[in-house]
Amino acid sequence: MAIEVGPVDVARTRFAISPLGEAMQALRVAAGVQAAGPLRPWAERIAPRYERLRRQVPAVGALTTLFRRGRYNADFIHPPPSGPDGDFAAELAAVRATSLRRARLELARNLAGLPTPPRHVQRVLDAPDVVTRLADALEASWHALVEPDWPRLRTVLERDLVRRAGHLAMYGWAAALSDLDPRVSWCSQGQAGTIEVRTGSPAERHRHQLAGKGLLLMPTVYGTLISYVEPPWPYALVYPARGIADLLGPVPRTPDGEALGRLVGPRRADVLRALSVPATTTQLVARLGLSLGTVGSHLAVLRDAGLVTRTRTGRTVRYEHTPLGAALANKPTAFGTDRMVQGT
Repeated sequence: MAIEVGPVDVARTRFAISPLGEAMQALRVAAGVQAAGPLRPWAERIAPRYERLRRQVPAVGALTTLFRRGRYNADFIHPPPSGPDGDFAAELAAVRATSLRRARLELARNLAGLPTPPRHVQRVLDAPDVVTRLADALEASWHALVEPDWPRLRTVLERDLVRRAGHLAMYGWAAALSDLDPRVSWCSQGQAGTIEVRTGSPAERHRHQLAGKGLLLMPTVYGTLISYVEPPWPYALVYPARGIADLLGPVPRTPDGEALGRLVGPRRADVLRALSVPATTTQLVARLGLSLGTVGSHLAVLRDAGLVTRTRTGRTVRYEHTPLGAALANKPTAFGTDRMVQGT
């Protein structure tokens, strides 16, 4: 697919975060519809939670039946976000406001070419309150799979947006798209150019023009590259955010990283490495499997040593690396050598 970009499209390109989209993508991974890849530790950790969700909310099975790769997926279950703020309640309200007529049309198109769904799924899809049932399943999936980690995930997404928006504003499309996805490339043509997207979808092997409307760019933690070229969506690209590897799984330890453990202690080193993405004490407890008191004690020592800092937003206190802490956690130096080892 080729998207032709004009000179004014940089100014009109928007960036957004979609919590509802993250719930949808997390459900894909949990259900095995999409390969877990680097999120396998997360998929294994939440597998019992997903099984309970599937048993307690039958419409979840209907949602996963609708998931297709490279083909049409019903638009009403994932409307485009109305703004950059990432408000799950607002996105869910848009789903619930879908008319039954529109839902029926989109579901029929979604199911075309798929095997006949199981009887219990068909009952959900044929129900007069199908919109409500699917919306309830989305809400339950959000609470079970994404919400517990959302403050941390949102930090990753926001960091990616700030970085990419800065590159677009300062250096143009080539810089903004350079590491977005290997299947995305930029071809410059004077003040304009073309975004090439190699998705492999026959329906999307066409040329499109932004025509001054700009592009919507949305990073995702759980998803992969997705392109939107049909109403009601604006032209949009969903792409994997930077820094998600090992984000939701156990903190990895490398042989070279043992030097940090000898310097500050192995558990304290784990806490420091886990702050590659800012986190609250509760999030560190869940990720590291340590007690609240132990994590709090290690954070106090690391803070006194100038390796971490904390920021309060309302009732939430989030910890993150100082420059010195980031240098120690991400590029540990083996004692006695000049060799630098790439961090996780």
